[in-house]
Amino acid sequence: MNPLQAGNVALRPPEYSDKFRLAELCNNKKIWDNVRDSIPFPYTISDAEYFIGLCRDENPPMTFIIEYHNEVAGVIGLVKQTDVYRLTAEIGYWVGEPFWGKKIATTAVKLITGYGFDKLMLVRIFTGVFEHNIASQRVLTKAGFKLEGIFENSVVKNGEVIDEYRYALINPLFI
Repeated sequence: MNPLQAGNVALRPPEYSDKFRLAELCNNKKIWDNVRDSIPFPYTISDAEYFIGLCRDENPPMTFIIEYHNEVAGVIGLVKQTDVYRLTAEIGYWVGEPFWGKKIATTAVKLITGYGFDKLMLVRIFTGVFEHNIASQRVLTKAGFKLEGIFENSVVKNGEVIDEYRYALINPLFI
């Protein structure tokens, strides 16, 4: 698969050689505070190897390394839904702290959304963002996503019950 690219940001499938950098970047409590608990913390090289193995089995590819200036900067992916939601996917992403504030996440979200709409023929892409993650809320808004609602007291993270902000984008072909 050819990498998806815009400027200095590219998306490509994960490779086992990424495991050290993924473990280094993802083993960060500031990242873990904004992702689901299914991502372990601390995050080890073994966790990265397991994750990469899962990604390599995807057909079509749904999970990508985010590169910035040819350096591993994070991960982004789509989780295709099933049954009556089969033309919908949930987007998830994280960018390593050294790369924050460089508009990398916004570019990556736009790239994978285009891929989801153009190559996977998805109708809708959505995500949930924890109430305290203002940066991710801005990323989604800049990428064209619309706030669809606030799910009050719907998430438990770090022992706290918090709100989840739900965002979505509809494929323009279906509007």
